[in-house]
Amino acid sequence: MSGSGKRRSQKERSAETSTRLMTATIDLLHDRGLSRTSTPEIARAAGVSRGALTHHFTSREAIISASVAEMLGKTTADLHRFAEDFMKRGGSSDEIVDYIWRMMSDRLFYVTMEYLPEARHNPAFKADLIPTVREFHAGLDAIWTALAARTGVDPDHVRVVMNATMCLVRGMISQTILRTDPEYYGDMLRFWKQQVRRQFPIENQVRPENSIRSVPKAVS
Repeated sequence: MSGSGKRRSQKERSAETSTRLMTATIDLLHDRGLSRTSTPEIARAAGVSRGALTHHFTSREAIISASVAEMLGKTTADLHRFAEDFMKRGGSSDEIVDYIWRMMSDRLFYVTMEYLPEARHNPAFKADLIPTVREFHAGLDAIWTALAARTGVDPDHVRVVMNATMCLVRGMISQTILRTDPEYYGDMLRFWKQQVRRQFPIENQVRPENSIRSVPKAVS
C-alpha cells in the first residue's frame, strides 16, 4: 500500500518495477560496465525476480535501450529547463560551459561509453537508440537557441561553437578515467570559456561566482 493507505493499482506497481529495473541497469552500466551487466544481475540489483524482468523487458538490449532512453529523457528535460531559465534571467556563456561539464561528468558520459561500442556493432540496438539521442540533441539545441537569442549571434554559428564545446568536454572527461588532475582540466575549461566568450559578446557579461572549479575523479 502507499503512504496514504490506498492500495496501488497494477499499473502503478508495474511502473514502479520498471523504474527500479531501469535504475539498476544504469547503475550497473556505470559501476560495472556493459559486459558485466547481465539480466540476472539487473534483477538482483533491482530486488525483483528474473521473471518480473522478462515480463517487462524481453531482452538485455531492450532493457538497456529503455534505461538509456529514460536517462537521456531526464537529461533532456533538465536541458530545456535550463534554457528557459537562461532566457528569463539572462546569463553568460560561462554558465553554459559549466552546465555542460556538470551534465556530462555526472555519470552520463561514462554510461555512454559503455553502450556506444555495442551500438556500433548491433544495428537493431543502434536503431532503438537513435530516436532517443535525437531528442537529447534537441534539448541541447534549445540551449544553443537561447544563447543565440540572448546575444543576437547567428544560430548556426552558435551551434558550431557549442557542439565544439561538447566535443571538447567529452574528450576531457574521457581522460579522467586515467588522469585525476583537477588543475589540468580547470585550466582547459578556463581557456575554453575565454574562447567561447569572444564569440558571444553579451553586454556586461558576468561570470558566475559558482563557476566549476573541480572535475570528477577518475573511475575504476
